[in-house]
Amino acid sequence: MAKVNLGFENKLWEMADKLRGNIESSEYKHVILGLVFLKYISDSFEERYNEVKQVYPGMEEDRDAYESENVFFVPKEARWDYIKSQAKQPTIGQVIDNAMILIERENVPLKNVLPKNYARPALDKTRLGELVDLFSFNVGSKEARAKDVLGRVYEYFLKKFGSTEGEFYTPPSIVKLLVNMIEPYKGRVYDPCCGSGGMFVQSAKFVEEHQGRLGDISIYGQEYVATTWRLAKMNLAIRGLDANLGERDGDTFTNDQHKTLKVDYILANPPFNIKDWGQPHLLDDVRWKWGVPPKTNANYAWISHMISKLSPRGTAGFVLANGSLSTSRSEEYDIRKSILEEGLVDCIVAMPSQLFYDVAIPVSLWFVSKNKNGRKDKVLFIDARKMGYMETRKHRELKDEEIEQIYTTYHNWKNEENYEDVDGFCKSSTIEEIKLHDYVLTPGRYVGIEEEEDDGIPFEEKMDRLTSELSDLFEESKSLEEKIKENLRGIGYEL
Repeated sequence: MAKVNLGFENKLWEMADKLRGNIESSEYKHVILGLVFLKYISDSFEERYNEVKQVYPGMEEDRDAYESENVFFVPKEARWDYIKSQAKQPTIGQVIDNAMILIERENVPLKNVLPKNYARPALDKTRLGELVDLFSFNVGSKEARAKDVLGRVYEYFLKKFGSTEGEFYTPPSIVKLLVNMIEPYKGRVYDPCCGSGGMFVQSAKFVEEHQGRLGDISIYGQEYVATTWRLAKMNLAIRGLDANLGERDGDTFTNDQHKTLKVDYILANPPFNIKDWGQPHLLDDVRWKWGVPPKTNANYAWISHMISKLSPRGTAGFVLANGSLSTSRSEEYDIRKSILEEGLVDCIVAMPSQLFYDVAIPVSLWFVSKNKNGRKDKVLFIDARKMGYMETRKHRELKDEEIEQIYTTYHNWKNEENYEDVDGFCKSSTIEEIKLHDYVLTPGRYVGIEEEEDDGIPFEEKMDRLTSELSDLFEESKSLEEKIKENLRGIGYEL
């Protein structure tokens, strides 16, 4: 998997650092990403402006010259050179808000989407001006667009500052795997908790990489957090992706903005283990066909909601915390048992730990389908926990060939071509077999243990080496313990 290597990460970090102490770190991304968007469309406009000036002199301010190239028209007082000229003024917040208003007025798809709160008293205007000055790199030129610089800047900030309670930025390797598993070539794609729209962006890339047409997929989504909803609208708008994300932000459970929607594909990374999700107000909801989910955990509410949105040929791929595979809480157990016996669960993939940035929570991928021709009584289990490599001390990445191995195994199993069970990696199990495990879906229970090759070293020799290594570790442990005690004594603490 390619690293997010922009070459100006230090500059981005410096920008975030400008805001330190002035506002909460969770607010950094909203301030900076609004400016990133402004810079993007201004860079894109400027490049087109120079082309028009050269080829059609005198037409530089003609909107049609921009719309024909899918470039947003930017009024003079919203262009970056004007904003930068005002960076040292105490009115810089108002200048930026005004730029956002002017852009929305000129470009209907952006109406009520852009942030317009830079003039608020809580935002230090000297620091905001310094932030504008630091923004020297181009994010909107054709070259930058080809390298998806904007998407990677978004990714950088969402990765660094994107998490809220229970909600985590979805690593690109997981998104890529989900998309390649369900292959959204054509039809309706839905994400009930779409965040900044990352699943849709990756779906569009998948369609383009497979010589499809973007017009063949229709995008639907919903997002609860208002600022993130606007971020998704911006993220999709600049990529030319038309999407229905509802009239505004809204809670998917209590204010479903796509009540009658049936879709062919669902991709989602719902917030994990959310408590107090509104269950008491939804006891008679039609989505709970397999039972009412517990009021203190929303995991099975998400599962039921997503299945309720699938068309007769629909498939969903989503991320959930591992606990959902084996929970014995009666409401969750009953739902899991019911959807298994109805033949809806298609595949479960146990993922390696530490894939999420700064969060060590272990996760699995669920795939449920209403289109399991001839395999309703089977579930494919894949144990990918040993895959990946440590990109940093805390973060693991999957290699492209590992992602391919997982989705190829799934497709081979679905198509009944070149598939066979592999000890320690994959197993096609029947519902009867799963019933014997009390409907627990943890892949490790089914795939067995990988057969290890005999390394030819005699057992006694191995034990001598291992006991010697263990003895060395004990000695080192004693030494470290003494050092820790000594250091504690040095600051006045005695054990």
